[in-house]
Amino acid sequence: MKVIILAGGWGTRLGHLTELIPKPMVKIGNKPILWHIMKIYSHYGFNEFIICLGVKADIIKDYFFHFNTRINDFSIDLSNGTIEYYNKEDEVDWKVTLVDTGLNTLKGGRIKRVEKFLDPNNNMVTYGDGVADLDIQKLVEFHKSHGKLMTITGVHAPARFGEIIENKGLIKSFKEKSQTSVGLINGGFMVFNNKFLNLLTPDENCDFERGIIEDLTEKGEVMVYKHKGNWECMDHERDVEHLNKLWNKDNAFWKFW
Repeated sequence: MKVIILAGGWGTRLGHLTELIPKPMVKIGNKPILWHIMKIYSHYGFNEFIICLGVKADIIKDYFFHFNTRINDFSIDLSNGTIEYYNKEDEVDWKVTLVDTGLNTLKGGRIKRVEKFLDPNNNMVTYGDGVADLDIQKLVEFHKSHGKLMTITGVHAPARFGEIIENKGLIKSFKEKSQTSVGLINGGFMVFNNKFLNLLTPDENCDFERGIIEDLTEKGEVMVYKHKGNWECMDHERDVEHLNKLWNKDNAFWKFW
């Protein structure tokens, strides 16, 4: 089963952070969030990735082309160019296919444009900006159990801000909102039967969230896997700061490798 990662968007809400690099390359700790997402899947044995590129595609291509020299210490014999790597990580098992799916292509078009690289039955797709302490194996088992075309992982959007209860301007209580204080949203980490691909076109304007998934929902072909754990996405600069704070304090809930 292959994992598609949608990594071609503009990421404009991250402001200056994406002026020089694409959104999936913004770092948590010393690694891009793209690497963190791949580590989640890899932990559960899914090591074949298809990355849909678009904006600043060359930067992501360059990252993986020079991947070993970026993550390892090494010795290089300049007389013949041979390299010996040290402290190799688990990423040696990864197979990464990098496909430029267009600068302004919507998500459905991007997925359709990588169809030839996919497995024949079921595959997975997620966004290039979200992390979770999600059991991918259980997600896949759930998808296979119901026989529908698509499974979406439903998550509770994090409520990071304190809730003020007041009366005529006098604060009565101040407390953190629970993560379950809001309804489920689509957190990515989706699984689909390849029949879903027949509904997509490689056209630049082919989306799948608005229109196609809505139509499939009306036909009873979309199930939700309810993730009761943690989920965060890197949508604004404050999210970058928050995720880095979790990582630097060893509180990164998605780090189970």
